[in-house]
This record gives sequence, C-alpha cells and structure tokens, in this order.
Amino acid sequence: MSTPFDKVIEEIKARGYHNHRLDEHSDTVSNGILHDLLARCKPLRRDFDSGEVRSWLNHQTPGARGRLSDLMVAEANHDGSPNLDKLRIFIENKSVITAHRNRDARFDDLNQALEDIHRVRAEAVLVATVMVGLADRVLNVPDGVKKRYRKNPGEFEKVVLPRLSSGDQSLWDEFEDAVSTNKADDPRKTVEKFRQLRTREPGLTHKVGYDYVLLAPVHIDNVNPPSVPRANLLGIDLDRAYLAMLEQICKAYRTRGSGRFSILIR
Repeated sequence: MSTPFDKVIEEIKARGYHNHRLDEHSDTVSNGILHDLLARCKPLRRDFDSGEVRSWLNHQTPGARGRLSDLMVAEANHDGSPNLDKLRIFIENKSVITAHRNRDARFDDLNQALEDIHRVRAEAVLVATVMVGLADRVLNVPDGVKKRYRKNPGEFEKVVLPRLSSGDQSLWDEFEDAVSTNKADDPRKTVEKFRQLRTREPGLTHKVGYDYVLLAPVHIDNVNPPSVPRANLLGIDLDRAYLAMLEQICKAYRTRGSGRFSILIR
C-alpha cells in the first residue's frame, strides 16, 4: 500500500534533497493521515461532510505556549478558529534522520506534548508518529553544502542540485565537511527510545499515555535515491502498523461517541 511517508519520499525525489531544518514532511504526513482516515472512517467522514468539523494546519497548540500543531480537526468557533474545547484530531509529526543524537530532544518534545494535551483533553486519542532514518551517513545540504554557495545560489541550483539523491557517490568526498555520520546501531537505539513513550489501553482515558506510537523507517541520505524500505533490520512492518493506527483511531471515534470527543495525534 501507499502511505503518507511514501509521498514524503516522492517529494524529496522531486525537490532533490531533504531539508531537515524546515520539517517539510510534516504537512504531507498530516494531510495523508487525514485523507486516509476520511476514506476509511465513516463517522469522521460524516462529521466532515456535515460541516460539524473542519481542519487547520499549523495552529497554536492547546496547553503549550508558542508551539504550533501540524494539523487540528475540530469544531469551529464563530470567528472561524478551532474550538480547542472540541478538538477531534491533533497531528504533529517528528523525524530523526540527519543526526540520531537528536532523538532525546524529539522524545522530550513528544513527552511534553503528551502531558500538555492530556491536561487539555484527557479523552483525546493521542498518536505519535516518527520518521526514523536508517542511513549511516547523511549529506547535510541546508547546513553544509548550500553554505558554499551562499553568494552564488544559482551555481548550487545548476551544478549541485541535479546530482543530489541521484546516486552520485562523488558527493561524499566533494562535500566531506558536510557529512553527518550515525553509528550502525543508532536507528535501533532511536526506535527503543521512542518505544519508551508512555502508552495506555483504549478505555483508560484517565491514564497519561499515547494510544498509538507509529515509527516509520526511511532511508534518506541526500546522495542516493530516498526510499521507504519495507524490508528493514528494525523489523517494522510499516504498512501493517499504519493500517493498525487508522483502525485504532476510527474505533476510538466510534466508541467514544462518534466524534463527540477529541482525537489528538502528535
């Protein structure tokens, strides 16, 4: 099957490289999850079609000063803003690709979000999604390669960009100072770290915990063509896990009142 993470990979191929500074993948994943939920979850589809709920991208996160959510689905206030007391879906997507040493910071982000959102709406369905990079080295384009062409960006576009993500192995030596390295067991350690996020059983909405944690293995190094490896050493079946996440969300939507509650995905 095709997942939103496959769409992220196609966009990287079209752009030429992954810019980890912009979190460009986030809107793609959020919109993809929402699209698939609407296709598979009749109660949610009904609420959208009736106009009972709407969606917002990059809106202020409830309970977290200064933090923006990637996607909210909620009932609307009279001024058109989302009614934070009647949230249905709240999506934010994390990634650990260029440097796995950032796993702790991303873990802390999700852990803090868990506590913030639970205070706002304990009945919310909370789901964390994390793209986990498998590459042992990554060509850091925004922080390294592009800096050489700061005064002549046109040369970067003409000389370097067409070679990125094409399999041109000479890029490793040409931009040696822009290579971020990861240890062989870093992806496994990153997965183990995020599996330490607190979780809860479906009916225990009083408990602080995620209802689902989705980990998506990807291979992105900005030199070779990016991919979503279905066969991976982490043993993650992304297609099965993605479908299980959609089913879990829809089940909660039905059993918690067919939409008269919140679903929050972070």
